[in-house]
Amino acid sequence: MGVNELSTLLWRERELLELLMFKLDEEQLLLTSGKSKWLPYATREVEQVLTRLRKAGIERTVEASAVAMEWGIGDEATLRELSDHSPTDAWRDILSSHLTALTSLTQQIASVRDINLQYLRAATRATQETLAGLNADRGVYDGRGANATVSSHAHLFDRQI
Repeated sequence: MGVNELSTLLWRERELLELLMFKLDEEQLLLTSGKSKWLPYATREVEQVLTRLRKAGIERTVEASAVAMEWGIGDEATLRELSDHSPTDAWRDILSSHLTALTSLTQQIASVRDINLQYLRAATRATQETLAGLNADRGVYDGRGANATVSSHAHLFDRQI
């Protein structure tokens, strides 16, 4: 093993991050189009990519440790440290470009994930409000456990407590 294998693993990790980005974009398209029946499939695919990413990350960590030991910089060296201490300018450039790409992809993924969470929260809130309006006269209890009369509007707070 060695730095060639580490670079190959970094390429694989970059490809998996791009695939994750694609799957999150797919999920976002489903959320914005209202095609929520397909969300469980999209979510399962995201989870599968995340599982593959965890495995790739472990493989990369093991290989990076071996390269770091080979280069004499300690077995827990980061990718930035490997890049800074690489024996040739070529490997410094390659490892640095991997680090830049991985950082950029991670930031993009975090952004899309946050937007998707906002869409999911909005959809959940709308569903809860709709359901609250549909069954307003059934099985509602006040703070003392007695049957309560419910108005026709949705409330966020129980004002009778």
